[in-house]
Amino acid sequence: MGDAAREMLVGLLSAARLSVPDQVAALLADQGTALGADDVTLYLVDQEQYALVPVPATSDGSREPLNVEGTVAGRCFRQLDLQEANGGHEVWVPLLDGLERLGVVRFHFADVAERVDAVLLDAFATMVAEMVLVKDAYGDLFTLLRRRQPMSLAGEITWNLMPPLTFGTDRLVISCVLAPAYDVGGDCFDYAVDDTTARVAIFDAMGHGLDAGILATVAVAAYRHARRTGRDLGETVLDVDAAVRETFAGDQFVTGVVAELELATGRLSWHLAGHPGPLLLRGHRVVKIVDGEPGLPFGLGHVTGEQRPIRVMSLEPGDRVLLYSDGVTEARDASGEFFGVDRLADLIVRHTVSGAPAPETMRRLMHGILDHQDGALQDDATTMLVEWSTGGEQRITP
Repeated sequence: MGDAAREMLVGLLSAARLSVPDQVAALLADQGTALGADDVTLYLVDQEQYALVPVPATSDGSREPLNVEGTVAGRCFRQLDLQEANGGHEVWVPLLDGLERLGVVRFHFADVAERVDAVLLDAFATMVAEMVLVKDAYGDLFTLLRRRQPMSLAGEITWNLMPPLTFGTDRLVISCVLAPAYDVGGDCFDYAVDDTTARVAIFDAMGHGLDAGILATVAVAAYRHARRTGRDLGETVLDVDAAVRETFAGDQFVTGVVAELELATGRLSWHLAGHPGPLLLRGHRVVKIVDGEPGLPFGLGHVTGEQRPIRVMSLEPGDRVLLYSDGVTEARDASGEFFGVDRLADLIVRHTVSGAPAPETMRRLMHGILDHQDGALQDDATTMLVEWSTGGEQRITP
């Protein structure tokens, strides 16, 4: 690394400590000169993942959003690959937090000979991603830029409740989507991964709007509390049921899937609480619906200390488990035709065969569901794809 580049990285970190979100774009443009770039522009993906929205520098707010489909910037975002344009004068680099796709960074070089290598551009983009995540907690600029429609109060609660849409290691990828992005209320998901175990859940609260959002919040909080106090899967299920029942006096309920995956062995344990069974995809086909005996929805249990059924199966390397809410399969088009399980499985398999990374597969799935119902979902639609591997079977990094 040259002295100018080293100075830039140190200067970027130092300047970022005392900056607000609104200053980040101008800061990047200024520091990018050490990379040989005469312009650096940060683009964030919008809430529905249709467009890449520029973060304006203080001196220039004239750039327009770019479509994820049909543009060089969009190809960079979709494929997680560095892209060049205009004879190498323009370079696009994916903006990633782990595997969570935040957007892209555009570098413009007046003199291609002054360009630094791709490794340094990627390192710069990685630092930018960390800055975006940190600064997002202290201001609303990035959040507002990503919103292209008004967000409902229930949606505000839900999006602040959930973890990032995508997480990955060499043995696991979890990727999720949630729609309608601006008016979701009853659906949510959660996960936590440690060195030995991935714990995942999807919840679908009764009703819609603010009441459903509050109901889902109690379910997720109870799930996290049980998980963080060392409760096993069976105990966790009972704790969630008790929290919903005691808070809402048995008048409301939440359906859900709560599961645990042992990362070393692929042993999957799960409980269905009045919820559709996940799909197991192996290779390029759906092997089975992972169902079994369902329990009552959370909040409708009646006996303190009752046991709920926990099912177990063994995954093979490369297997994918798809969890989803009934708003996915029950989405109807203008003729009344359901989206259905077969179409859901077909979309996942088809996009996987095309070589799309897991988060891109899920983005396309979300848009397929929205297109089926002309963009106006009558119920929340949530999906979570869990890919298990012993290492090397899947593409997880740029």
